[in-house]
Amino acid sequence: MTREVAIVAFAQTDHRRRTDGLSEVEMLLPVLHDVLNRTGLRTGDIGFTCSGSSDYLAGRAFSFTMALDGVGAWPPIAESHVETDGAWALYEAWVTLLTGEADTALVYAYGTSSPGPLRDVLSRQLDPYYLAPLWPDSVSLAALQAQALIDAGETDEAALAAVADRNRAAAAAHNPHAQLPGPRPHGEYVVRPLRTGDCPPIGDGAAAVILAAGDTARDLCERPAWIRGIDHRIEPHALGVRDLTDSPSTRLAARRAGAFERRVDTAELHAPFTSQEVILRKALRLDDTVDVNPSGGPLAANPVMAAGLVRLGEAAARIHRGASGRALAHATSGPCLQQNLVAVLEGDTT
Repeated sequence: MTREVAIVAFAQTDHRRRTDGLSEVEMLLPVLHDVLNRTGLRTGDIGFTCSGSSDYLAGRAFSFTMALDGVGAWPPIAESHVETDGAWALYEAWVTLLTGEADTALVYAYGTSSPGPLRDVLSRQLDPYYLAPLWPDSVSLAALQAQALIDAGETDEAALAAVADRNRAAAAAHNPHAQLPGPRPHGEYVVRPLRTGDCPPIGDGAAAVILAAGDTARDLCERPAWIRGIDHRIEPHALGVRDLTDSPSTRLAARRAGAFERRVDTAELHAPFTSQEVILRKALRLDDTVDVNPSGGPLAANPVMAAGLVRLGEAAARIHRGASGRALAHATSGPCLQQNLVAVLEGDTT
């Protein structure tokens, strides 16, 4: 019988434009203390620890080793790291608990986007031979995707502005940690057809969750958010061979995670640009009855390398509060929704 694994606690920072006065450890410590306090666990009680971050954002190699000071790596702990969004660190921790190697796991992620030109930094993800030498930045690539959607008749600029307004209004109502709560002016074009309102804020932040298996999860949390399925898939690296108006990797990951077996009532989508929410809604078959991004999503707070983990945490937190029975969480990495992870979370029905 497959082991049951649940998210039992979630915590995050207030997401800010800059955190110049804080090191990674100083930013992480309050979050780590918060997530542990929610379960009554101590660091020594955690069976496995996994983190997600990016050395490109930190500007130095092996930056995650310094962040371990916030966890406490002595006496030696079972620890791992992924050089990407913390959602993939959660996937590794989930697999570890499924194998029975641990009963609890701490997953955390952080990103400081403020020190450098984020649009240019993210271009280092591109194919190094054909695309990267052209220096197409992340917003320009997202604009190509948005224009393809408009040309295909699947959206228009007014519809994209409505996506931004809805997400940021939800953040104002439900998310005290958001960087941009409340509707904002749609502003000037950044790269046509995307205006400033269609783009995510640049900022710093961190998040952490605790996973637990079986009866341990029930002991630690009154209403665990059980991970009923989780999968991740990737598109071709070359943008020229992809249909930018669709996301087959998201659809496949959702199918493998069981997202289409029964209706979900909540979806937390990692859609940094308004046009990407249009694509994800179609790929995930989400109609207007599903509460999409009640936290405001990445349009309200987008701590790069933590925003995907935040989507999983926000979906789980709604189940913890009884606001959702079955939720979908999505995370992405790379340009134009290149790699996608989908998880289905459920609360106990009794």
